[in-house]
Amino acid sequence: MITVQNIYKSFGEKEVLKNVSSTFYPGKTNLIIGRSGAGKTVFLKMLVGLFEPTDGKILYGDKDFFALDKKELRELRMEVGMLFQGSALFDSLTVEENVRFPLDMFTNMTNGEKLNRVNEILDRVSLNNANSNFPGEISGGMQKRVGIARAIVLNPKYLFCDEPNSGLDPKTSIVIDELIQDITRENNITTVINTHDMNSVMEIGDNITLLYNGKVAWQGKNTDVMDSENELLQDFIFASPFLQKLRKQALNK
Repeated sequence: MITVQNIYKSFGEKEVLKNVSSTFYPGKTNLIIGRSGAGKTVFLKMLVGLFEPTDGKILYGDKDFFALDKKELRELRMEVGMLFQGSALFDSLTVEENVRFPLDMFTNMTNGEKLNRVNEILDRVSLNNANSNFPGEISGGMQKRVGIARAIVLNPKYLFCDEPNSGLDPKTSIVIDELIQDITRENNITTVINTHDMNSVMEIGDNITLLYNGKVAWQGKNTDVMDSENELLQDFIFASPFLQKLRKQALNK
């Protein structure tokens, strides 16, 4: 579990996050949503330690993230997986080598143990015949699955996903959403997803935090969205006239 307590973040005189508190639960797909400029990216970067809060705390379990010493921080980072927006694969490495990279960096496993682990994870994301392919030889959806495989190869307790469906067609986006949710539940991972994808919100939003102008505007789950009277939430979720029409039809049934 990750607990965010009264976080503030300023850059000079500009206050980007203002008294943000939230809890991200294990075994749940925890979504951060909001319009561009709402503070989502800064929030996610603070959660993974790229930015330090101006005030407030971020707790991993009962550990204050920004009070850890170097040894404790290294140990914690080995429990964290990251899926980047553009997958961020190494073009010069094969799929197998990309997924093995964290094992090379952080473990003392033998080459045989590494290969077994890589094959196990590639099989889990339905890429068991892609070991020798390079990223440029596979589709965007497959690249995203390689990114997921690399993010979970160390069996993390925490998984962060930055716009996992960016650049994907709707059908492939659903596949990626379902894969992330299944892996989260199977391994009881605390998964945090930064997204604009409304299908993700409605289908896998176990726990949702809406940011607006750097503040928490709404928190709940996907089953609460349709009945919520929060205007900021409704303006964000049902921005298009078509979706507004669908909501009215659902409420009138």
